[in-house]
Amino acid sequence: LFMEGGPSSIDLFDPKPLLTRLAGQKLPSHFRPVITPMGETDAPLLASRRRWARHGSSGLWVSDWYPHVAGCADDLAVIRSCWANGLNHSAGVCQMNTGSPLAGRPSLGAWVSYGLGTENQNLPAFVVIQDNAAQIANGPRNWGAGFMPAIYQGTRFQAGPEPIANLNPPPGIGAEQQRGRVELLNHFNRQHQLTRAQQTELDARIASYELAFRMQAHAPEAVEIANETEETRKLYGMDERETAVFGRNCLLARRLVERGVRFVQLYHGAGSKWDAHTKIETNHGDNCRSSDKPIAGLLKDLKRRGLLESTLVIWGGEFGRTPMSEKGDGRDHNPYGFTMWMAGGGVKGGQTIGETDEIGLHAIRDRLHVHD
Repeated sequence: LFMEGGPSSIDLFDPKPLLTRLAGQKLPSHFRPVITPMGETDAPLLASRRRWARHGSSGLWVSDWYPHVAGCADDLAVIRSCWANGLNHSAGVCQMNTGSPLAGRPSLGAWVSYGLGTENQNLPAFVVIQDNAAQIANGPRNWGAGFMPAIYQGTRFQAGPEPIANLNPPPGIGAEQQRGRVELLNHFNRQHQLTRAQQTELDARIASYELAFRMQAHAPEAVEIANETEETRKLYGMDERETAVFGRNCLLARRLVERGVRFVQLYHGAGSKWDAHTKIETNHGDNCRSSDKPIAGLLKDLKRRGLLESTLVIWGGEFGRTPMSEKGDGRDHNPYGFTMWMAGGGVKGGQTIGETDEIGLHAIRDRLHVHD
């Protein structure tokens, strides 16, 4: 679950009472200084306006921006001590997806599908779904295979009622004729490949034609959510305007995982919509309302179906936000200390790991680098 643009940990999962008390003052000298993209490091500290409460039997802290996720507190392992190297979105998103701020390495999804394969030969092993058509920082390189064979790159599904473009054959083209077309294409491709053995893109192209043919028979059922119960639709917020799009994507992710897709990545706020340099109350308020109920719905649905034990859910962005203000009512990028959380996959829930300093600027205990 990738919140692109950088969600503010100190307004969501990492309460800082001292920040509220010091609001309007400059960063005290005993806090190690940082470099920020916009350079407003001497700007006044900005208080969090959130109401905080402990949730679940574990007493995990979650703010009022994520009330539905708070109801899943006992399933969350909140890691407050993440840190990274990328100051800007391009480097940050690249490092979060590949482990390095420099382009060229395989994405996490590619590594997973390479190492573990797929459990369903009729669907892609690695699927990426955005909540809108905006360009994510770095684009398709985020789900690329890097130096590995191209066959391990991710397959992007589209948001909306038709996640897979051109899934159905043209009118009048039956399965036998379609099979013949694919076999003819593959015959030409393999002839072309004989003298170009090092070009893994050709292997990937041949495999993609074969997969596409199989998907025409099997994928329509996987992405067809009309048969889901009304109760399930409400669980994901699909009947509410603000949550309908991401709710559908989260439900689709559950259906894909259920059918053996190995790795699913959901982008929320594609186009760096979480990037709250100004008006963080409006920015994060809108983003939290549209993502909170769908995420909680996904966790609850996986759990009740017995899938959460074998499915690792990861939430985060490319970095957090600074305790210093920017332009009065926003926050700058903060890769020095921020929060991500995990649920399921054997991870013990209801725990907090690591910590940042008293204002949420630096990770100081059990520091966890993004590469790790």
